[in-house]
Amino acid sequence: MPDAEIVRLHARKTDFYTGMLADGSVVLRPGVERLMQEALAAGLRLGITTTTTPANVTALLQHSFASDTDGWFDVIAAGGIVPQKKPAPDIYYHALAQMALAPGQCLAFEDSVNGLLSSSAAGLVTLVTVNPYTRDQDFTGAAVVLDSLGEPGYPCHRLAGAPEPGELVDVDYLRELYAMHVAEQRAGS
Repeated sequence: MPDAEIVRLHARKTDFYTGMLADGSVVLRPGVERLMQEALAAGLRLGITTTTTPANVTALLQHSFASDTDGWFDVIAAGGIVPQKKPAPDIYYHALAQMALAPGQCLAFEDSVNGLLSSSAAGLVTLVTVNPYTRDQDFTGAAVVLDSLGEPGYPCHRLAGAPEPGELVDVDYLRELYAMHVAEQRAGS
C-alpha cells in the first residue's frame, strides 16, 4: 500500500474516532477519571505517553471527562514525537525527561503487551488494565494485571500479580504496589 494511502486511511480513522468521542460512543473505562482526580488531589503528577495522534488525545480529553483537564498533565507525549513507537521505550524516555523524573520515581499504566514492553524497557513499575482486545496477551513483568480500575459498586478484579486491590484501585493501593515492587527489586539486587 502506498504511503499516501496509509496516511489517508489513518486520517479517516482519526476522524471516525474523534466523532465517536464527540457523540459519546466511546467512554472512559471504569475508574479512570476517579483515580486521576484522586491522584491530583494527593499531589501526584500525571503524564500521558501514547502512540496515538495528538488529535485523538485532544478529543479524548475534551469529550470524555466530566471536569476540565487543563493543567492535569505535566506532559502529553503523543504521536510521532519519538523515533520509535511502542514497544520501544522512547516515548517513556521522552516523558521522563520532560518531567525531570527517573524511572524509579514513576508508575506506568498500560493496557497492551506493547505498552508493557515499552514501560518495562524504560524501567517503570507497570500496572496493566486489560481490554477486550488485549485480555489474552502475556503480561509477564507487570506488577499487577487487572480487568479495570474499579468504581464503587463496580469492583475491579486482579488477573495476575499482587497485591489484591480490593474493590477499586486508589492512591493508597498505588503506593502499596509501588513500595512492594521497589522492595522486591532491592531484595533481588
